[in-house]
Amino acid sequence: MSTDDNAPGTSPGASAGEPGIAGEAQDTQAEVAGHSQSGAVDRPYSEYLLVADNVVAGYVPEVNILTGCCLTLGDGEIVAVIGPNGAGKSTLIKTIFGLIPVRSGAVALRGTSITGLAAHELVEHGVGYVPQSQNIFPSLTIEENLEMGAFLRPELVKSRFDVVAGLFPLLGDRRKAKAGSLSGGERQMVAMGRALMMDPSVLLLDEPTAGLSPLYQDEVFQRVREINSIGVSIIMVEQNARRCLQIADRGYVLDQGHNAYTGTGEGLLQDPNVVELYLGTLAKT
Repeated sequence: MSTDDNAPGTSPGASAGEPGIAGEAQDTQAEVAGHSQSGAVDRPYSEYLLVADNVVAGYVPEVNILTGCCLTLGDGEIVAVIGPNGAGKSTLIKTIFGLIPVRSGAVALRGTSITGLAAHELVEHGVGYVPQSQNIFPSLTIEENLEMGAFLRPELVKSRFDVVAGLFPLLGDRRKAKAGSLSGGERQMVAMGRALMMDPSVLLLDEPTAGLSPLYQDEVFQRVREINSIGVSIIMVEQNARRCLQIADRGYVLDQGHNAYTGTGEGLLQDPNVVELYLGTLAKT
């Protein structure tokens, strides 16, 4: 188990708990079936919008869920994170958002380390997050939920509400309705809208279609594409792997806490090993 805070790609002296300027990563990339087996970061962090490099993390001391996971996100991209249950997908996105401490490795935003920053600090830096469950305030109205999304910058509420209502017309039309009265799919729209209220450059989505009907799943995927079209880069953890890869620029397949395959969304859909090992079961869930 590694406890080295000075992960490849961070500047000398920048520990896992200290923001700093990130440098150039070591090239440890290996090619398997046309994709990087390790997904190693092989370019300077500054060339990406967001980087998670060789991240080790877990919930319980001495037990690592992520065992050296890597991910990059470029400006304007949708990146899918798929894999079997227990692979570490949600753990990865929570670690990026500062909800789980990084034990070793690094997370950087536009070349600057954000490793160890708290969630509210990441929101201020332009990172939004939509958790899988308990992602709205059911006793509040839709309008109040969205206002909560901009509580750090209340001067943004009016202008950002108009932007969000343009993406999700239902939210504007029913702004005075209690969020708890909405269907599961409608609640998901509220949660996504609230995360957009701070005008993020990065949006982290954790299983946004979980528990939704096929109709609402299609609605969520369409909204994800629309959010991306206005300039928001997206990392999307999703069990509906096949559908997610169809809209993704690139994808990562996690297994047992590390990268099993990486590639373009279309490339992973066509990879016989990925289809046999992962999509055959994931596509049915």
